[in-house]
Amino acid sequence: MYSGQHATRQQPSIIRSIVNIVVIIALVMGLSWALSNFVFKAYEIPSGSMETTIMPGDRLFSEKVTYYFEEPKAGEIVTFNDPQIPSRILIKRVIATGGQQVDLWDGYVYVDGVQLDEPYTNGLPSYELTPVRGLEISYPYTVPEGEVWVMGDNRVNSQDSRYFGSIPVSSITGKAALIYWPFSNFGLVE
Repeated sequence: MYSGQHATRQQPSIIRSIVNIVVIIALVMGLSWALSNFVFKAYEIPSGSMETTIMPGDRLFSEKVTYYFEEPKAGEIVTFNDPQIPSRILIKRVIATGGQQVDLWDGYVYVDGVQLDEPYTNGLPSYELTPVRGLEISYPYTVPEGEVWVMGDNRVNSQDSRYFGSIPVSSITGKAALIYWPFSNFGLVE
């Protein structure tokens, strides 16, 4: 072949083009499913139980990777399966972990006898709630191993561990990481 001749390119068949498109769509959907189930999940916040840290209507990402390697710690905001409606996801702050003792006294939260400094509550009191029917919660409450005590930052508008008791660590679906919408609230969740 001399330098003036070039090979002619054949057009791919329509079947091959369709197969390529189907493979690309399947890869994108598979990657999306894997990221959503194992790395992060997006949520829209429907209630005011975490005000003013997280506002109703905020959209955030909850990342799942952290809890593959370590246990939740006090102060972290977690997403978890609602103990009463497992298909529903709730978001609350971890207050105490397995083996710690929680007490509510005079509107304040005490963990292992030490009053918590909780600026995120904006001074709202933390009183006992009437627990869900059939459950008895008495204070001081010792969190069982493998469980955590969670509370909303808006203490006067949050059904939390004061209502449904401590939750199993296994029910935690992720750690709240980033508010992405509305853009005016954009930032890391703390």
